[in-house]
Amino acid sequence: MAKIKAANAVVMQFAKWPEAGRVKTRLIPALGVSGALSAHVALTLAVLENLSESGFAVQFWWDRELEPVPEAAQEVVQAIEQRDVEQRIQEGVNLGDRMFSALAAGLESHRLALIVGSDCPSVDPGYVRQAVVCLEECDVVLGPSDDGGYVLIGARRVIPYMLDGVAWGTDSALEQTCEQIKKRGLSVGLLEPRWDVDEPQDWARFQLTLQ
Repeated sequence: MAKIKAANAVVMQFAKWPEAGRVKTRLIPALGVSGALSAHVALTLAVLENLSESGFAVQFWWDRELEPVPEAAQEVVQAIEQRDVEQRIQEGVNLGDRMFSALAAGLESHRLALIVGSDCPSVDPGYVRQAVVCLEECDVVLGPSDDGGYVLIGARRVIPYMLDGVAWGTDSALEQTCEQIKKRGLSVGLLEPRWDVDEPQDWARFQLTLQ
């Protein structure tokens, strides 16, 4: 526990602005456009609460600059501001670029930096702490997801191009990420698999956790 308290880590939540028709599109056939939008907001808030309870500094990274703030985002923005969480903007042409840039920025002010997506409510505070402990032994930690991607990435150091050449959103994303990182001479640690919410059955699973 002493190690964790002294970890000097920042946990960054990646999120898309809540906009009808642009978020959780695979849930639309089951929930409708409005329902998918509400699901996105609910997931985003659940992840924010989990990360805030981890005991580490939290930052919230939106997918792009957007003015004015969408009406559907008001609840999320209010929750962020109530927790005094810094809001920032992701930079990069693809997910790999965005994550690399955020990790590099996080490591400028903290010894460890981690990223969690807003559709990963299974990443509870204890899972974040496990990732931090893993980073005592490895350069990069990944939390695998059931679909071949990952719900968390953390690093104690980064090297340019370490997240290049990955087919994002496919069932080989985790494997390719590990290959790329090792190719740059960094060590990788894997946590136990967790699930994220992409499909209607995932949303149903999340709903069961709330009962």
